[in-house]
Amino acid sequence: MNRGLTGEFVLIKYGDEEVRSFVPFPLPPKPPLLIDPAIREEIDQALISLGRLDSVATLLPDIDLFPYTYVRKEAVLSSQIEGTRSSLSDLLLFELEEVPGAPLDDVIEISSYVLAINHGIKRLREEFPLSNRLILEMHAILLSEGRGREKDPGEFRRSQNWIQGTRPGNAFYVPPPHERVADTMGDLEKFLHDVPQRTPILIKAALMHAQFETIHPFLDGNGRIGRLLITLLLCHDKILRHPLLYLSLYFKQHRDQYFQLLTKVRTEGDWEAWLKFFVIGVREMAEGAVATARRLNDIFHEDRQAIRELGRMAGSALRIHQVFQKRPIANAPFLALVTKMSPPTVAAALRALQKVKIIEEVTGRKRKRLYAYKKYLRLMNQGTEI
Repeated sequence: MNRGLTGEFVLIKYGDEEVRSFVPFPLPPKPPLLIDPAIREEIDQALISLGRLDSVATLLPDIDLFPYTYVRKEAVLSSQIEGTRSSLSDLLLFELEEVPGAPLDDVIEISSYVLAINHGIKRLREEFPLSNRLILEMHAILLSEGRGREKDPGEFRRSQNWIQGTRPGNAFYVPPPHERVADTMGDLEKFLHDVPQRTPILIKAALMHAQFETIHPFLDGNGRIGRLLITLLLCHDKILRHPLLYLSLYFKQHRDQYFQLLTKVRTEGDWEAWLKFFVIGVREMAEGAVATARRLNDIFHEDRQAIRELGRMAGSALRIHQVFQKRPIANAPFLALVTKMSPPTVAAALRALQKVKIIEEVTGRKRKRLYAYKKYLRLMNQGTEI
């Protein structure tokens, strides 16, 4: 549907140039969305897939195993969209205080994203509302270290930004002037809380993400926060109990279409095309996460069966294997600390796990060795290849 502009252009002065910046109208759209049968079917299928995803975590022996690594995979993917060159393995090495293979700033940036996600989920579990205050808290954590730490962490921008180009005058898109950010974000916060009217959750998530990206309220970190808000909204509205759905891989795979549809929302008011694209992504990513969780459960079960056949070493090896289910890269001191087993017992268990090809030593060193749960890593790395 072509509604025309979904906002207004206002003139701003940038240097010697006058530039048009775009200020979106408050949500929900006017006239209302036209949800035809095809879009309704996609929404229904996405909700079914989300229901499966919400229940699949019960397959795993420890409810926190999958969210722990999946959050880190999302952090890697979301940061890759912004140009980092780091991998999931680099992040896990960094968390072990080992030297990663990627530039340190890249890994620090991803680590900060993990902290921001975890903070948001923790606050929601404490019954804190999804609000601008929480968004600012997460942004402060996201930009606390690494690149971007000088770009006003935890504050809405106080100067003009733009997307692509060297200045607003040749930019692909110019968001609202900074004087309008607080008001437009205030309107968005009301929409999240069903003011002036209730909006079904997936439609709300789709509209919210597009509006946030249109406002671009920060000097840096907009894309990462905007993608994170999708998951937080689904958790806030009790659609998901655990933060397991992320659309970064989908947006990465369909990057050109993503930007084209956001532009059409602003210039033509074609919310319906954007909504359909969004809910298809929700369904595909939810189904992918379910398949990954089931495959992970199969891997754990098969490997536990193999470990039980190790004889007297089985007990110690099972305890070490349990740690690797959460941390697929580890060293012997870390394993000894977590399991409270003696270093010789840990070393013997690691040798046993290598013998049955569950764990691999990945450094080739005689000292300060690192061990990886390669089957687990290969599964979780799918889609993160640079």
